[in-house]
Amino acid sequence: MKSRDSLIRLKRFQADEKRRQVNQIQVMIAEFEKMAKDLDEQIAIEQERSGIRDTGHFAYPTFAKAAMQRRDNLRASAAELQGQLEQAQDELHAALDELKKHELLAERDRTAEGEPAAEPASPRGRSQIAGERRW
Repeated sequence: MKSRDSLIRLKRFQADEKRRQVNQIQVMIAEFEKMAKDLDEQIAIEQERSGIRDTGHFAYPTFAKAAMQRRDNLRASAAELQGQLEQAQDELHAALDELKKHELLAERDRTAEGEPAAEPASPRGRSQIAGERRW
C-alpha cells in the first residue's frame, strides 16, 4: 500500500496547491477592488478640489483622468481574475473529489487487509488438532 499512500500524499498536495491558488486569487481580487475604491475616492477629492466634474472639459484634472484609467484597468483585471477564480475553484473541487476517491480506495484496501483470510478454528477444533499431535 506504499504506492497508494504516496498517491494520496500527492493528491493531497495537489488539492492544497489548488486551495492556495484559489485563496491567492481571492486576495488579489479583494486588493484590486480596494485599490479601485481608493482611486474613486481620490478622483472625487480631485474633482471637488478643482470644481470640474466634466471629463471632457479642457481643464479637467490630469491626475483624475489618470486615476480613472488606473481604476478602470484594476476593475478589468479583477473581472478577469474572477474568471480565473471560477476555473481554479472547479479545479479545486475536482482535486478534492480525486483525493476523496483515493482515500476511500485506500480505506477499502486497509479494511480488506485487516480481515482474516479464513475464519479461526473453534476452540474444540484446536484441542482435537493438539490431541492428534500427542499421539
